[in-house]
Amino acid sequence: MVLLTWISEVADEPLALEPADRQVEWETNTWWLSAEDEDRRSLSVSAVVAAFERTASAIQVRIRELGFPGVATFYVWHEEQTGQLRCSTGSVAAEALPFGGAYEQSDDLGPVIEGFLADSEPGVTGWSGLEGVQNHSEPTRAKREAVPIRVWASSVGAAPR
Repeated sequence: MVLLTWISEVADEPLALEPADRQVEWETNTWWLSAEDEDRRSLSVSAVVAAFERTASAIQVRIRELGFPGVATFYVWHEEQTGQLRCSTGSVAAEALPFGGAYEQSDDLGPVIEGFLADSEPGVTGWSGLEGVQNHSEPTRAKREAVPIRVWASSVGAAPR
């Protein structure tokens, strides 16, 4: 159950809240978590969800103890291309998370964790998921059918969202 230990350790890692420097926040506050096949099979969705909820609560306490007066969000997503769970904290509202593409903010972490635990070949893209070379003037099917990343977000700042 190494994954649960790593999730709980995130709450004690360095934390930067720098609204003027989102890059510093991203580099300091973003964590990549993975699990061995054995861990994936033995973990329940509810145990992993509970671990992240405890971490969010601990981060909220730290932020308040620091006296940070603003909005802050702890968020988690399944990075399918790498087969990892990722989490971060930013001094932004859930509607303004620093993703380069589309994302769908959710109050339910369960589906994010289900996808991660069910990933039988993390970081591997099957042949059916690949596309051939196309004319660069044509939009690719992937761009036309871009599926937003599902992200669980929890408000952890002192200011309301």
